[in-house]
Amino acid sequence: MTPTAFGAAADWTRRHVEAGRLPVAVLGIVDASGVIDIAAFGTDPVSGRTAHVDDRFALYSVTKPLVALTAMRAVERGLLTTETPLRDALPGFVSPEVTLAHLTSHTSGVAELTLEGGGSTRTHGDATTLREGIERAPLEFAPGTARRYTNITWAGVTALVEHATGRAFEDEFADLAAAIGAEGLSFDTDDVHHVHGAERYAHDVAGLRALRHPAAGAAARASDLLALGRSLIAGDDAVVHRITLEAMLRPRTSGLPVIDPNRARHPEDFGIGFNLPHRPSLLDHSTFGHEGWCRSQFWVSRHTGRGVVLLTNRLDTGEPDVGVDIDQLLNAAFAGR
Repeated sequence: MTPTAFGAAADWTRRHVEAGRLPVAVLGIVDASGVIDIAAFGTDPVSGRTAHVDDRFALYSVTKPLVALTAMRAVERGLLTTETPLRDALPGFVSPEVTLAHLTSHTSGVAELTLEGGGSTRTHGDATTLREGIERAPLEFAPGTARRYTNITWAGVTALVEHATGRAFEDEFADLAAAIGAEGLSFDTDDVHHVHGAERYAHDVAGLRALRHPAAGAAARASDLLALGRSLIAGDDAVVHRITLEAMLRPRTSGLPVIDPNRARHPEDFGIGFNLPHRPSLLDHSTFGHEGWCRSQFWVSRHTGRGVVLLTNRLDTGEPDVGVDIDQLLNAAFAGR
């Protein structure tokens, strides 16, 4: 790893923490040889907790590719395929056409649901659990004909994995973590950093954590995600086989209408679990990964053979008045001087 590449990304992170735009942060970069650099920045102004490189943070939607990888490990064992219908696990589900691939690429057509614990009053038939929510969810459009970013569909992913493997989903998830020595990766969140900005969106942080939501409920250390990135870069097949990863990175949403107005302005595709951004401000369009609402980041560049992880804890950094542009970080991490 070149010191200048890490330095540019570290300088970006340090500036935002010192300016108060990020409360605290842990930045990590891994390259094709497996060399890892990690640095921690800041002391949280609310909790008084100084960031350390081994701290665990809530991942929010960085959870999604991890859950997708868990499902694909079951595919590799011949227990299901990307085209397995959700009805195999949930016979009462409204449509026979929704598949694992639809659920993991935001193309299922399933109407979104956020339970009371996640900060919304919208329910499907008074559902009180994620499983009930996906079982009772209606369709908003025909599967595969449009793209709308969803969270409830990931309860369908866990249902398929549990039906196929005969095991609790979190046991399968723990096997993925063990495959790369990611001891801090789990749905346990008692020790994570305080999340800022929840009041701006009336977001119930504790309620979401209680759901152990497969779309947004995991937590990890930077080193856990860097170990994942190293495995995917190296193609060592520890998490999934390299051909499985290639299948996950095939764009599944190219040319589809985007129904979600919050994401229609973001040039991006989705594969199976992974976001495939191609925003004009990004230098590298070979990037895949995901970000979380708390602004945590996990990205891998196929061109440079480098991965970057940023763990932080503020929900509203995407708002114009805060002024955090993650594309600046990704450019610095993958092409920085």
